[in-house]
Amino acid sequence: MTSDQGNQGKVRSALRGISGVHVTAWNADGEADWAVTAKIVARIAQAGIHNIVSAGNTGEFYPMTTDEVVRSHAVAAQAAAGKALVTAGIGRSLREAVSTGKLAAKAGCDAVMVHHPLDPFAAPQSQADYIIAIAEALTIPLVAYIRSDAIGVKDLVRVATHQNVAGVKFASNNMMLLAECVRATQGTSANWICGLAEGWAAPFYALGARGFTSGLINVAPERSLAVWRALEKGDYAAARIEVDAIAGFETLRTKYGNGANVTVVKEALGLLGTNVGPVRLPGLPELNAAEKAELRQIVSGWGAQRAAAE
Repeated sequence: MTSDQGNQGKVRSALRGISGVHVTAWNADGEADWAVTAKIVARIAQAGIHNIVSAGNTGEFYPMTTDEVVRSHAVAAQAAAGKALVTAGIGRSLREAVSTGKLAAKAGCDAVMVHHPLDPFAAPQSQADYIIAIAEALTIPLVAYIRSDAIGVKDLVRVATHQNVAGVKFASNNMMLLAECVRATQGTSANWICGLAEGWAAPFYALGARGFTSGLINVAPERSLAVWRALEKGDYAAARIEVDAIAGFETLRTKYGNGANVTVVKEALGLLGTNVGPVRLPGLPELNAAEKAELRQIVSGWGAQRAAAE
């Protein structure tokens, strides 16, 4: 199956903007708080983020049940209210991915994003086959999320140029591989996107990718947009200044082998008045006292900068 050309074009265009991955709020009893989650999505959409990813890694896809993933997609589609495109994170078994993708389409999501397969015995070419099989089973466009450099250029090209693949979120820092992929797909429909957030966006842009993913948008969407606008103008010096301003926040997220990635975002939301609960295991539930103090200083510093600018 393939998506209609109009929808494919909308999704491809949004992917060249910012793909913001919303967090999932948990209540004190550990169950999902869909009302708070919806408010977060609505706030991101209102801020002007182009594409909202539901049940992405920042949304804790892997610690969620399949039922929660399906609900997350529906909540996000309704909360975005057409102000931003919504892409549904899907994955796990092939059958689950196709099933949840079809439900996401019915719920009003504009596209799906296939999480990188985590099977320890996955063959590189078969990972590409997995993504393509999902693309062919769905009627809405697909975004392939590539998080390693194990898949070779030939198979990445197969994925990137499939008629129902709207883009590839390339989340490996193997810049030579990205450059080879861009060269190999010149003149095709391939749409390469930085999957490593604001800090890596500039080198990705320099090699021909456009757009980037972001978890920062939950906390400070205006900072993410500032990076994007600078890069769209080709102003790398301005982009570096904007990235420098968020470097402490992003570095804190990389602690514990990136285990603090979502934790930092959630605790920053708490500092700003939105309690979204701790991160579920196996993520890091909370920061230690020193890390909390560092985060508080970063977030309060942003507030001071905003006040000075006004």
